[in-house]
Order: sequence, then C-alpha cells, then structure tokens
Amino acid sequence: MDHFTLSETEWRKRLSPEAYHVLREAGTERAFAGRYNNNKADGIYRCGGCGQPLFDSADKYDSGSGWPSFTQPIAAEYVSEHRDTSHGMTRIEARCARCDGHLGHVFPDGPPPTGLRYCMNSLSLDFRPRDAIGESAGESAISDELHS
Repeated sequence: MDHFTLSETEWRKRLSPEAYHVLREAGTERAFAGRYNNNKADGIYRCGGCGQPLFDSADKYDSGSGWPSFTQPIAAEYVSEHRDTSHGMTRIEARCARCDGHLGHVFPDGPPPTGLRYCMNSLSLDFRPRDAIGESAGESAISDELHS
C-alpha cells in the first residue's frame, strides 16, 4: 500500500477544522453527534483524510456507544492498531494505515464473529453508497474505484 503523506499545512487546507482535530490530533467527536452513527445505507466507509476504503456497511452494527461501530475492517492491513495510554486508561487506537489518520479505538466487547468493536469517529470517515461505487464490495472493485 502506498502511503499518503501531506505537510500539516496541506492537511489543514484539505480538512475541516473538526476533521483535522480528529484525524491529525487524535480528537474525539461527541457521542451520538456523528453523521454516520445511525447510517443504515449499504456502502463503504473510507478514510476521511485519504480516501482509503476501511469498513463495509455489512460489518456495521449498533453498539449503543454513540459512534459508528464495526466488527472488522475490509482488510486488516488497512487499519493499523497502536497502544494508547491517554486519558488515564489503556486502549487500542485505530489509525488509517495509508495516511496515519486517527479513526477511533478498538474494544474487545463486540459481537461475533470477531468479538471486536471498531468504534470510529464519523469525522474520520467518508461514506460512499455501494451503488455509487458500481460494483460489489470486493477488494479489487474498491481499489479500482479509489484509484480512478
């Protein structure tokens, strides 16, 4: 995977102040405030910073947490995980593997089949309806759409 790198000035031009705070400064949006928390549409959630496909709506579920939650990423290599000891607790931070943007956190309290909850910030995501992509969620279809 090619890495997507910008200067902090370029990131500030590319992102809204709120998205910059979440993606580049590891901020968190308020619970139940994000535009994708209640989204039930069929499609792909991409990184709001670089457009990398990250999550399929088929893996999204209502965790009751107030943030969009997924059981798994489209491909494990698309989301990197890092130990986070901020705010007096130890958690696993999820970042986009392509641009290193902060997405949210991973918790071990999700439903089967993974038992994981990828709890993401809506501000870190960009949703694309599947019919706008033009093909099924197959990795090659997503990759083709991303690079076209």
